Amino acid sequence: MKDLAVRLAALDADASAAVQVIAYFDGLAEAGAGLQSIVRGAAVLAGCPARLDDPTRRVHIRVLPDGTSATDPDQVENHWPHATAGSATLRLERNGPPGPVDPMVLERAATAARTVLDRTRGRAPAADEIALIELLTDAAAPPDARQRAARHLGLPPDAPAFAVVLHTGSVRVHAATENANSSGHQPSNGMANTASTGHPHRAGIGPAVPILELPASHRAARTALRFTAAGTDDDPGEPVIHYADLGALAALATIPDPGAVPDVITLDHAATTAAWLLPTLHAVSTTISLRAAAAKLRLHHSTLQDRVIHAENLLGWSVRNPHGLLRTQLALTLRSLRRNP
Repeated sequence: MKDLAVRLAALDADASAAVQVIAYFDGLAEAGAGLQSIVRGAAVLAGCPARLDDPTRRVHIRVLPDGTSATDPDQVENHWPHATAGSATLRLERNGPPGPVDPMVLERAATAARTVLDRTRGRAPAADEIALIELLTDAAAPPDARQRAARHLGLPPDAPAFAVVLHTGSVRVHAATENANSSGHQPSNGMANTASTGHPHRAGIGPAVPILELPASHRAARTALRFTAAGTDDDPGEPVIHYADLGALAALATIPDPGAVPDVITLDHAATTAAWLLPTLHAVSTTISLRAAAAKLRLHHSTLQDRVIHAENLLGWSVRNPHGLLRTQLALTLRSLRRNP
C-alpha cells in the first residue's frame, strides 16, 4: 500500500492521499482500535473537528484536529459533511469547502466505527476478548454494559483492576490481587510483569481502580506508554512504565510539542555526532554514581569520565551536578514523549 501511494504521488496527489487514508484506517482496524482512535484519525486527517454521535447507544465523541478530545458544540450544523455508521453519524465540522480527502475519510472512518459499534455495544460474543476489553475501557459506554463485559472477562465485580496498554496498541485488563503494594504496582500477573519476564512488548500500566473506573486506568496506561523506550542505543530507557511511578512527571505528557523544547533539539543534534551519547546520558542520569553508571555500561570508570566530559561539551551543560542531571533527565524524557506521540 505504501509503494502504491508513492507511485500515485508522482501522478496524482489527491489519489495518493486517498490511498494513505485507506491504509491508515485499515491499520486501525487490524490493531483493534476503539472509537476514540477512529474519530481522532478522522479529525487529524481532515484537519477539522470530527464527531461521532449515536443517541441510541449513548455514544458522543468529539475530537479536535490536534487529536485532543473536546466537548460538544452547542449545535450540529446540517451542512457539515457526514456519513452514517449504522445508527451512528460521523461528522466533519467543516464550514468551508470540503477538503480533498474528506469523502474518503468519512467513508473509511464510518465503516471502521460501525464495525466497532456492532462489536462492542451489546452484540459482542463472550469469547471476543478484544471487544469486551474495548467496551470495558470506553468511558462513553453505559455502566451496565461495562459491568457485563467485566463479568464475561472473569473480573471480580468488587475488586479493583488495572489496564495495560502495549506499544502495538493492544490493551489488556487484569484484576489487582490483594498483595498489590501501596505504590500502585501490581504483583507478577501476566502482562503486568513484562519487565521481569523479558516479554518483548513495551507497555504502560495504569493504576488499580474499581471496575467502572477502568477508562481512567486505561488513559493513565496510555500516558505511561509514552514514557517507555525500546532500550536501544538510539532509544534508551525502560520498556515498562507504571503510571504510579511517574508522579509529577506525568504532567510533561501535556506539553503540545516536546520536540520543540531547546534542550531536546540540542540533545538530538549532539546524538548525531556520538552514537554512545544517549545510552551514556541515560545511565549517568539513572544511577547513583559514575562508577555505577560505568558498571551498567560495562565501561572502565576512566572511559566513562572521558565520555561525560565530551558529552558536556556537546550539550553545553554539566551532567555531574544535581541541576545538570535533572536537566538531562528532562531532556531524555521529553525526547521519549516526542517519539511516542
